[in-house]
Amino acid sequence: MNIDFDNIEEKRYPAFKGGDGTLVAKMYVDDSIRIINGYLEPNSSIGSHTHDDSSETVYIISGSGKMVCDNEEEILTAGSCSYCPKGHTHTLINTSTEPLRFVGVVPNL
Repeated sequence: MNIDFDNIEEKRYPAFKGGDGTLVAKMYVDDSIRIINGYLEPNSSIGSHTHDDSSETVYIISGSGKMVCDNEEEILTAGSCSYCPKGHTHTLINTSTEPLRFVGVVPNL
C-alpha cells in the first residue's frame, strides 16, 4: 500500500506532548499504525512521553538533534534511527538552526 503524503494535510502542533516550539507533520493513521512524516522547527522539541501501549521508531531524514530515551541522550543526524520500546520514555529535540526532518512509526498494539 502506497501512502501518498503529498495528499495528506500538513498540520502544525505547538508544544506537542508538552514540548517547546512547533512540530509540523503529515500523519497517516489507521487501526494498526500511525506514521508521522514531519519536522521540528529549530529549537523545538516533542515533550517527554511514555509509550505505555506501543513502541516508536524514528528515522532522521535531515537536520540534527537528540533523542533522550530513559534519560540517556543520543545524538541524531541524517540516517540515524532511534527506537523507543513499549513501556519506555523519550523526547526528540531539534538542537540546530535547521528543521529536523524525520519519519516516526508508532504501531497500535
